[in-house]
Amino acid sequence: MLIEGERTLSWGEMYRLAQRAAGAMARDGVGPGDRVAILDKNSIEFFEVFFGCALLGAVSVPLNWRLSPAEMAVVVEDAAAGIVCVGVEYREVAEAIAPEAPVVRHWVRLDRLDEWLVAEGDAGDPGYEPGLDDVITQLYTSGTTGLPKGVMLTGRNLSSILTEAERVFHIGTDTVSMVAMPLFHIGGVGWALAGMSRGGRSVIVREVDPAAMLGLIERHRITETFVVPAVLLFMLAVPELATTDVSSLRTIFYGASPISEDVLVRSMKALGCDFAQVYGLTETTGAITSLLPEDHDPDGPRAHLLKSAGRPFEHVEIRIADSVTGEPVPIGTVGEVWTRSDQNMLGYWNKPEATATALSDDGWFRTGDAGWLDADGFLFLHDRLKDMIVSGGENIYPAEVENALLAHPSVADAAVIGVPDDRWGETVKAIVVKASGAPDDDERLATDIIEATRDRLAHYKCPTSVDFTDALPRNPTGKILKRELRAPYWEGRQRNIQ
Repeated sequence: MLIEGERTLSWGEMYRLAQRAAGAMARDGVGPGDRVAILDKNSIEFFEVFFGCALLGAVSVPLNWRLSPAEMAVVVEDAAAGIVCVGVEYREVAEAIAPEAPVVRHWVRLDRLDEWLVAEGDAGDPGYEPGLDDVITQLYTSGTTGLPKGVMLTGRNLSSILTEAERVFHIGTDTVSMVAMPLFHIGGVGWALAGMSRGGRSVIVREVDPAAMLGLIERHRITETFVVPAVLLFMLAVPELATTDVSSLRTIFYGASPISEDVLVRSMKALGCDFAQVYGLTETTGAITSLLPEDHDPDGPRAHLLKSAGRPFEHVEIRIADSVTGEPVPIGTVGEVWTRSDQNMLGYWNKPEATATALSDDGWFRTGDAGWLDADGFLFLHDRLKDMIVSGGENIYPAEVENALLAHPSVADAAVIGVPDDRWGETVKAIVVKASGAPDDDERLATDIIEATRDRLAHYKCPTSVDFTDALPRNPTGKILKRELRAPYWEGRQRNIQ
């Protein structure tokens, strides 16, 4: 059953609507392998089109609605999407895209979707028989480091994550899933499909409003959800948390961006359910490792595992490689995280060179993330390699410093970047959002924050300066846009770390 607001749809009704959508697309000239774009926030209509594409063998292309019209036009043209289905909020955006996307021959209004669908009596299952390596959906990378790339995900990829959802996370017919992540992200559509594949109930969240989400948990007796750490931080800040019945929650899955130990432990206490961390990328069809609930023990002998992304699934291989030579590095040594499994993407759409760079001939995907493995196979992540700071020849991973900063009572949010330094090449700068009740004297507070990090970290890792801001720039999945933060400090200069 699918639920959005006051609308409820059974799976049988969804199947019939998807058949009608498939018929409409076929009528408009869409066939197997053709791309159909969807521009809307989370909605039931999204899935009518998504499943309609799957029945026809077409490829759905969810658009990141946070992009500018010009950026969306680039994605639509790159995908060669002949049809774009547009939510009511994005009609003006579609009008702005249209002149730059001549490939589109039909713009479909989702608020008038029923007018486009073929009549129910004329609809039927097209009977397309997909192969495991047929592309089901094409998700575009966030583009925080350049132009977005279309990640082609196949039936083999998706079936792998759906199997893990049942086997490892016990997602079943009794699951009441809250779908809050944006559906253009693998954490959104992947999580949604995991719950739907087992026939439970899925509650679609259109807007991420922490207080409203708490209300949905109580109203629908939500059992599982997947959120980014920023949402947990926002939930902790709303007064409704103290009065909302969240006893139905069994497990909250979190990932897609780093989390501080402080936020995690406070969330565990406040929400009173199991927590499981997952780590993965769009290119790996989402989660490839998990820190299971039994490994979340902040007061026990293995409390250090809270800093871990967990261990890989049984079918997933992970190795830590030297980012230059590709050779494996010893246990406990930081290197680039490589992975190999049936979850690895087919490749980047129309980008053979980028695909060859990311995927080795023997199937290893180079994640671009820096991390290390312990002797028990737990993966500990540092940062994206491009965010690493090199100061005086020492490698500094911002996530480690950010974790120390977030332990300070006057710090609500923090990011760490490297800024130019004539002596050391670059040095560590902290950019901090102050917590409620923090002192007004920024100069004294900055000194106090720096001194506090020196109690937890080697001095060369500690910030040499602190700037304060009202909010940190983030993409829709909660990842801090480090490139935006670095830009003013490196203007007119060449950064050595790319």
